[in-house]
Amino acid sequence: MRPVVVALLVLSGAACRSSSTVDAGPKKPPAPRLEPLEQVKGARVPTDASIADERDAIFQIVPLDVVGPSPPEQAVRLELDGEKVTSNGAPFDLKSVKQDDDVLLVPVGETFLVQVAPVLAALDDVGADAFLMHPDKPIAWPIDLRDEGAFQSWIDDPEPGKVRVIQRADGFEVQTNLGKLQGQDPNGPTVPVRGGQLDLKTLSRGIEKVALHFKTKELCFVPSFGTELAQVSRAVATNWKAADTAWFPVACLVYPRPRTKAP
Repeated sequence: MRPVVVALLVLSGAACRSSSTVDAGPKKPPAPRLEPLEQVKGARVPTDASIADERDAIFQIVPLDVVGPSPPEQAVRLELDGEKVTSNGAPFDLKSVKQDDDVLLVPVGETFLVQVAPVLAALDDVGADAFLMHPDKPIAWPIDLRDEGAFQSWIDDPEPGKVRVIQRADGFEVQTNLGKLQGQDPNGPTVPVRGGQLDLKTLSRGIEKVALHFKTKELCFVPSFGTELAQVSRAVATNWKAADTAWFPVACLVYPRPRTKAP
């Protein structure tokens, strides 16, 4: 091979190597880290108060100002009392519910999520629009019903955020697909129970924080199956900042789909 040709090949190879190592441009900065959630504190205890009063103040919570939409006027009202389903005091046949019907779910007494799972599955399957009544106020939250399979499919979607509130006996854990929102104790729930009460005001602050951080539209509430439905409703209240505005426009409720019995 002639020297001139060899020189051209060497220069060509050098050009290829240099072009392959050219900086593609500035890298995107990593998403800002979520700072730990601080507990919402009430009025300060006077300096002359007793030690016992100061200790009690640690377990006192700031109440949440509950706001949200009124129940839909033409909704089918279902009172859920344990495994019993009634409407206006009479037994109700879930087969009469049609697609896009508005259905108002009213928790009665100590009714647990696992007890109403067959009702939720029936409404989910037919495509009814479900609303969960607050136990103390004339407010009802629109909820998107999702069983565990649908919830997992949602989680597997790589969109940033995927915010969910895990509700357990020890409090609430706010999870995202970029990690957990830490509370004061990094090894504990984001919002622990205080004095035996749900700290809904602090949870509301946490939902606001992740909503502003991710700017996504969906939030899922994932209660343990032994959670009272009334307490689930109180948790959903933390997503609402006005009668017609929520931090996340779509709130899903994850429920345990009953297993079909073998014939």
